[in-house]
Amino acid sequence: MSLTVRNLTKQYGDKVVLNNLSFEINEPGVYALLGTNGAGKTTTLRIILGMLANNGGEVLWKGKPLDPVRVNVGYLAEERGLYPKYSLLDQLLYFAKLRNVPKKTAMDRIEYWADRLKVTEYIFPPKIKGKKPAKANRADQLSKGNQQKIQLMAALISDPELLILDEPLSGLDPVNTDLFKSIIKEEIAKDKYLIMSSHQMPTIEEFCSDITILNRGQAVLQGNLNEIKKSYGRVNLFIKSDADIAPYISSFGMAVVNKTPSEYHLKVTGEDQAMALLAKLIEEKIPVVKFELREPSLHEIFIEKVGIVNEEE
Repeated sequence: MSLTVRNLTKQYGDKVVLNNLSFEINEPGVYALLGTNGAGKTTTLRIILGMLANNGGEVLWKGKPLDPVRVNVGYLAEERGLYPKYSLLDQLLYFAKLRNVPKKTAMDRIEYWADRLKVTEYIFPPKIKGKKPAKANRADQLSKGNQQKIQLMAALISDPELLILDEPLSGLDPVNTDLFKSIIKEEIAKDKYLIMSSHQMPTIEEFCSDITILNRGQAVLQGNLNEIKKSYGRVNLFIKSDADIAPYISSFGMAVVNKTPSEYHLKVTGEDQAMALLAKLIEEKIPVVKFELREPSLHEIFIEKVGIVNEEE
């Protein structure tokens, strides 16, 4: 067991932002915090990092209170947090110094991550023979996507034991999304502990083994994602046929979730009902092009658990 969040509570006056939240990360990998805007995800992350005081509960790392000064933690915030008028290199060296990273080690890591993230030209402007050396780039001269890369470098520069990523892929184009994903996979391969908060459900399904879904500061679902999905059963049927199969679907009383010109997405009671439909179509010699029965997606589970979001959220 490495990270324990136990009975975490946070209030602002009479408003309860977190209500006795508990979860554990027992082995390396990615743990997901999910919820609507205002559910308490970022508040939780900031309490873990010591940026916010809690009204109750505790955060432990390897059985002791998590002290961000003692524990090597990296943090990629959802909001951009670079100093706009200072050079990128100076800022990265400053962040490294705060984490007690020797300058030579910091420079090696900056060069590595700059190359990996394709931002070398911004941190180390190229020298052109016969021309005055270019000034080092500042944060306010970069696109939002490149600023996000610099912030990821700042989070990784200490080679953290625990890496916290708050909406890490927000606003990235497909190329840079894949680049960030490859780096997350690289950190997982190093047996790092990661906490990820994201609204992108496919990303959570791709990386996270265990999850907590928050709604209005309370955990409404927790556990291993695969086990959670299995508990729902295989109730989503995707079926495609060149023939009109609507009468058969209706006769079995199946709910149509979605229909495209070529395919049905049906909600079934279980495998028996799905296989009965398939047997009937085969008996009637109806050609079946596609027949896929699967568990609900994380998106569907999230909507079921969180429900309708209040306008104030």
